[in-house]
Parts: sequence; C-alpha cells; structure tokens
Amino acid sequence: MISSAFRRRAVPLGVAVALVGGTVALLPSAAEAHNGGGNHGAQSVIFINGDGMSAAHREALRLLAAGFDGDTAMDSLPVSGLEETDPRDPNAAITDSAAAATAWATGTKTFNGAISVDVNKKPLTTLGVEAKKAGKATGLVTTAQVTDASPAAFFSNVADRGQQSEIARQYIEVSKPDVILGGGEDRWYPTGTPGAYPDAPAEDPTEHSQSDKGNLVQEAQQRGYQYVSTAQQLNSVNPTRPVLGLFANEEMFQQKPEGQGDLYNPVVPLSTMTSKALQVLDKDKDGFFLFVEEEGVDEFAHQNNATRMLQAMQELDKAVQVARDYVARHPNTLLVVTGDHDCGGPTVEEATDTADESGDGTHISGEDGPFAIKGTNKQFVIDWTTTGHTGVPTVVTAQGPNSDQLEGYYPNTHIHDVLRTTLLGH
Repeated sequence: MISSAFRRRAVPLGVAVALVGGTVALLPSAAEAHNGGGNHGAQSVIFINGDGMSAAHREALRLLAAGFDGDTAMDSLPVSGLEETDPRDPNAAITDSAAAATAWATGTKTFNGAISVDVNKKPLTTLGVEAKKAGKATGLVTTAQVTDASPAAFFSNVADRGQQSEIARQYIEVSKPDVILGGGEDRWYPTGTPGAYPDAPAEDPTEHSQSDKGNLVQEAQQRGYQYVSTAQQLNSVNPTRPVLGLFANEEMFQQKPEGQGDLYNPVVPLSTMTSKALQVLDKDKDGFFLFVEEEGVDEFAHQNNATRMLQAMQELDKAVQVARDYVARHPNTLLVVTGDHDCGGPTVEEATDTADESGDGTHISGEDGPFAIKGTNKQFVIDWTTTGHTGVPTVVTAQGPNSDQLEGYYPNTHIHDVLRTTLLGH
C-alpha cells in the first residue's frame, strides 16, 4: 500500500467535493474513474524522463506544436502532479540527474553524482533489479549514453556517475536488462578499439573508445545479447532475445550553442527505439518495466539553445505518443512522464518584450526566438536564467493503474513508491 504520508494535500487535485445529505463527500477524480475505481492490478510500467524538463519546457512545446487550444501527448494524460527534486548532498541544494534518478529508482535521496547508493555510499536496491527478480522483463532507452546517470540508477550501483564502463559491466553481468538502446558506444570498447562509430569524428574529435573493463560489447554477445548499431539492424532484431543497441560514440546529438556545431539528428529516433523496446518487452507474459529518456532537453538547455531543446522536446513527445498507443491497447500498464529537474531556468515571454532581463544578449543566458505559436500569428521567446539546474518542481503526468496516486504535490521518492507498488503489488 502506498503511504499517505507522501500526500501533501487534504484533497488531491482533480477530486471534486459535493454536499450529500448534509455531509461533505468526495467524488471520484478523473484519474480514479480512468483507473476503473482504483484498480491496482497493473503488470507493467513505462516511465519517461524528459531530462531537465520542467513546466516552462512543456509549455513552450505546447505553444509551438499544438497552439493555444491544443495539447501535447505528454500533457494529454489524465493525471497531473508536481514533484520536488532536492537531493541530500552536503555541498548542494540543487539536484543533478544522478541523485534525482536514484530517488526514483530506490526511494532514497542521496548526494549528487551517486548512482543508487545512499549518503554513506552503501548500495541500494533498484527498481530494475526488483522487477527482474519478480520475473518481469526490463529495458532502458535513451538518447544519452545508455550508461548515463538516469538509466544507470535503475540498473546499477556506483558512487560516481562517471564510472560508465563499470555501469555497463553491471548491466550485462548483474541486472541484465532485456533491452538496452541508446548512445555511448565509447564506454563499451577499450581504448584504441573503436566499434561501429570511429574515434575522433569530425563533429567532435574528443570522442573515443575508452572502456576500462575490456570489450563489453563482445562480452554482451557472449551472454546472449544481440548487438546492433544501425536503424536497419534494430529493425531486424529477434524480439524473443535480449538486445543491446549503441547508436553513437557518446550522446546521440551534439550539444553546443546555436550555430557552433549543435546538431540533433539521432541515428535512430527516440520514438523508434521506444517502439522496438515495447515490441521486445511485450513478449513477457509477466509484464515489464521500461525506462525511456530524452537527454537532449537537458543538454541543449545547458547551452541555452532553445531551438535544439524544442527539437528534442518534439521527439520526446513522439515517444510519449508511442507509449500512449501501447497503453491504449494494454490498459494494465502505468505510463508516467516527468523530468528529473529543471535545466536552464527558462521562461516563456512575449516576443515583443525586447529587453533581455537575464543575460548579456548573447546565446548564453539570453533570449531565444521568436518561435511561432501554432495556428496563430503570434510568437513567443524563451528567456534563460542560468546554464545550470534549478530547484523548481517538475510536472508529472500519468495514465493507468495507480496513476491517481500521482495527483498532488510530493517528493520525487514518492514516484518510486508508486512505480514499485504497480510493478510488484506491495
């Protein structure tokens, strides 16, 4: 049972109050009605992270892609709430992705840079491992390195998020996700042994193979993984076998300020990777846990590059639609969409507001745009306040069994409790 101690509101958002026979009664929320009156028999979870995404990122996408009267796929989900993101770091008040994802994956807050270890660096039990032990299929999809902080927190334990080859080793030897799709090939091949993506590519000469754990792609294949590195190969995988797909040296894009080599053009779109992951995981009759992440939101926000950030947001929303389509056919699946923290501190402003309150008028901490509001002759600009993270709460939207538990305002550890209860029933 999910603890009511996490609930901050006496009446959750979306619950109506009626006077019945002289007494106050709570009417079912839209979420509860959608859940069939609170059915807790879900088998599967799709958890989607727009890394660095808070309310302003989502609203900018809505205006650009849907207009004043439209909705994005992520904002069309029937349940909404807000999560606090603060870590438990002796030197910081604002979270990084590692501490935030650890809260989701383990239900425990920790220090920045920690991957599913507590403040004393003791390993914590992760949701990915628990789901696997319960007989469920598991998977991760990201446009970052597959061993980057957010996916790593669900399937590994290290005190330093930089230990990406150790994270990869733990994937294939310990937690064994059935699907691993994204970037980061460099962390799987030893120095001097590039894989499908050559060392020192023109778009970023600093990228190179650097595994300190040997040839982990070869080890993965020996352990039964299919290895793919192109869209065509991914399309042809056997869905009855585990798959490792690495589609870039590092992230599946180049995160730089506007006009300075910035590029968002993944070899395989996030929505395609999500669709293939669901095809593989759906074969397990006991259900599955799937983590999906768009990293470009965070990385381009760090660069105050709104054009590329919005491009990544659009691709994220396409992946959310793939998940929504799956849930429509499999209503025993909980779908949750959120962001681990805010990045860039963006705000949406009038395009006619020419004053740059937050920066020096350059691309860094300045204003970006104007961007068209769909279906109108109006425009907006995005004004940045920082190139780092902020502590504002992030929006949570959800659909499916137990989604009603995500209404209201709560710490990010509460999301872990909801996901765990949905997957394991306790």
